[in-house]
Formats: sequence, C-alpha cells, structure tokens
Amino acid sequence: MSNNAELQSVKNRFGIIGNAPALNHALSVAIQVAPTDLTVLINGESGSGKESFSKIIHALSSRKHGPFIAINCGAIPEGTIDSELFGHVKGSFTGAIDDRKGYFETTSTGTIFLDEIAEMPIGTQARLLRVLENGEFIPVGSSKVKKTDVRVVAATNVNLLEAVERGRFREDLYYRLNTVPIRVPSLRERGYDIELLFRKFSTDFAEKNRIRPVELTEDAGQMLMNFRFPGNIRQLKNIAEQITILEVERIITAEILAKYLPREQSSGLPTLLKGLNGDYDNSFSERDILYKVLFDMRKDMTDLKKLVLSLMQGSQASGVPLSADIIQQHQDLFQGIHQEDAVALIPPTVYTPPQQVNYPNYQPIENQGVIKIDSLQGDRTNIEDISHETEENSYSLEKQEKEMIVRALKKNNFKRKYAALDLGISERTLYRKIKQYDIEDE
Repeated sequence: MSNNAELQSVKNRFGIIGNAPALNHALSVAIQVAPTDLTVLINGESGSGKESFSKIIHALSSRKHGPFIAINCGAIPEGTIDSELFGHVKGSFTGAIDDRKGYFETTSTGTIFLDEIAEMPIGTQARLLRVLENGEFIPVGSSKVKKTDVRVVAATNVNLLEAVERGRFREDLYYRLNTVPIRVPSLRERGYDIELLFRKFSTDFAEKNRIRPVELTEDAGQMLMNFRFPGNIRQLKNIAEQITILEVERIITAEILAKYLPREQSSGLPTLLKGLNGDYDNSFSERDILYKVLFDMRKDMTDLKKLVLSLMQGSQASGVPLSADIIQQHQDLFQGIHQEDAVALIPPTVYTPPQQVNYPNYQPIENQGVIKIDSLQGDRTNIEDISHETEENSYSLEKQEKEMIVRALKKNNFKRKYAALDLGISERTLYRKIKQYDIEDE
C-alpha cells in the first residue's frame, strides 16, 4: 500500500477530515511511530485534536488489544495526582481506607495518554521519569517497587522548553518525553480544511436532529477561512451547530456568518509585553502579568485604607469635620471615584462633629480607703476574687504562645519541621522558642 493510500485509509478509519500538508505530515509521523514503543510528545494548541492522534498511535500499535486511558494532568488536584497515577496503600493518607491501583498499573501492556503534561507537579514529574526509564514506580505510602509495561503518549499546548527555562518542567523529563515529537497544526493553518470541517459538522448535526444542513456561499467560505479560530476545531464545531439550528435560511451568506463570528478575537487576558526589538518578552507569561495587576490593585486599596484611617484619626482627635477638600489633595488614590462616592467611603461619624458629653465633676470619697459594697458586703459568696488577673494578664500572650507550640508539637509527633509549618514560622525560630519556654521536646 502506498503512503497516500495508507494515509487516506487512516483518515477514513478515524474520521479525520482535511488534506492540509501540515496535517498529512503529522499523520505520517504518527503512522510510522505507532508500531514501536517509543514515547511520543504531541504539541498543538488547545482544541486542535491532539487526543485523536494518541488514539491513532494506540490503535495502530502492537498494544491495540491492551487498555487505553486518557488523563488530563491539569484536571487532577496536586494533592491526589500521585495517588491517581501510581496508586496508594491503605492508611497512607486521610481517606485511604483501602489499597488502590493507579493508572500506570491498570493500563500495563497498554497506552496511557497524559494530556496537558506541563501542568504536572514537579514531584510527580520525578516519579514519571522513573517509569519512563525503568518501568518502575512506588505507590503512595508504600516501600515496595512495582513494575509496569506501559507506553506513554504525552501532549501539551505550551512550549516545554520555555517551561524548562522557568524551572516549571524538568529538563531530563522533557528530553525523555520528546523522543518522537508530533506537531498538530492549528485550524487557521489548514486553509480549505476549515470549510470541509464546517460541512461535516453541519451535516452530522442536521442528520442527528432531522433537519436540512446549511450551505455556505463563496464569500462566507472565504470569511470562514480568514477567521483566526483561537478555539480551533471545538470553536468551529460550535459555530456550525449554532448556525444549523438557529438560521431559517439554509444558504449562509457572509452577512449571516458574521453574526456568529466573534468581533473580538483576543482572549481578554493582559497582552504579552514586547521588547525593544519588537519580540514578545518570554520572561513574562499572561498569568504573571495578571497576578501583577491584581497585586497592584491590592496595594492601591491598602494605601486607600491607610489614608482613610489616618483621616479618621485626625478628624476624631481635632474634632474638625472631614471635608471634601482633603480628599481633593489625594486624587492619585481616589482617581476614578466621584467626590460624593469618596466621601461615602468614610463612616458618617468621621465627618460629623462629635457631640459634647458633660460628665459630672470628680468628687473624692472620704471613706479612709475602704470601699463599701452595700448589700453585697454581707454575702461574701457573691464576691469573686480577681486579685490574680492582673498578674496573669502580664504573661497571657506568652502563655498562649507556649500552649500553641506544645499543641503543634504534639499534633506532629514532636517533629519540628512539620510543627513549624503549622505555626507559620521557621524551624530555627521554633527551636529558639522551645528553648525560651523550656518545652520538653520528646
């Protein structure tokens, strides 16, 4: 069978639509590497169809009769991903009421697809590296080494080399995964395939709902191919199904199609910074910039609270009402807030003159230092001795601190490292406190 015939056979078998050169090349690499046991790393944008390639590789391999499982590493919480992948033994953590096999054990002799591999925690990456190199793993809470015969196909929508440079991905794991790289092209790179896919999605949806499929005019088809499609195939499928069910007309013109194509194609996240040479600065990610904006907003709010507090204290001390002129002097903090709204931020007691309270003059009591308790004097059972409270208050904070340290040590079986983590202090500080309060460290 020729290469073109084999390629077309795979497309028909797995429902792959399109004939773009980049797509054909990716499929050819997948077909070539499938019969081997080599680890494959699939790169591509979200929604471009990376999981379909993993299924093709499994189905064309000698492991096709073994199990296949797809795991989204970004969807599993960091605290449970080790248990999910490698299993755990009974009592290894709270809730582990029985032994449990992980995916690497249950899919032995098969294929495991690790999607969004860049989201995997660093600790789990070290465990995965051992599986790839030796086929060995240790369940959580166990000391027994287990073996597995599983093929790993990984996928990511980020640049792993950049993640390695930022310290978010292990370099040795990257080169172990990247034995055979496959790049799945984005939808906007596939040209006429976009219109073919639109027809496929519209026809399938129409047959399922027993309605007539829609057809695109030439102008509409050109508009569709010129669109960015940041959501790739998922976004195209949604648009095709919307048009098919909502439009009365079955001939879709460019004007009709324009109503379903978002005008703003940006993600809505902060734009990546550009350097002096016009290139994007890879040292900042969109997430980093978003965090910076949020922290700056928090700082502004903190400064605003400090200003309001100082104004409140000054107004209460002087008895002079807070005027809008004072707020006018701090427009850098009140920028974007109307004067009335800024005043409304301050409690009414601040800018309302305090009421004058007339207290009676002090009159000394001539009782020779003895305070009579009237009717309670004869009933001593109703009188509480509080002479010790003054002394205890002087060291109550130290007493509470000592009790907290003792509780934390007992909770963690007198392991200083974990006790310090619970208390939110360094292990060195905890050691100093233990010496200071003469706590018995069992």
